[in-house]
Amino acid sequence: MEGIAAEWGQGLHVVETEDGRVHVVIWAPSFLVIGDLDTWQLIINTATTIVTFLLVALLQNTQARSERAVQDKLNAIADGLADLMAAQQDHFPGLSQDLKDLRQAVGLENRETS
Repeated sequence: MEGIAAEWGQGLHVVETEDGRVHVVIWAPSFLVIGDLDTWQLIINTATTIVTFLLVALLQNTQARSERAVQDKLNAIADGLADLMAAQQDHFPGLSQDLKDLRQAVGLENRETS
């Protein structure tokens, strides 16, 4: 599976490189069509600003989703650990305070378990 993903990623890199070359080939002679240097710069700067804004928004969204996924995984691990500690607290009396601290630290006492 990793090999397929790596090959797809390399193929994507080639497509992005070709896409960039096409944009430069279109962009460079666009000055001749527009004619006025100030207008040409304004158009290029505006397009660049819009693309930059969209990429930043995409990166922030990706980062937020990644952080939520990591937090969900950590909560699942903590929930499993709390269940294990609850099952063993009869054999190890000190676990009951640790269990209480764990549940308080991650907010497990406020969540419904499925």
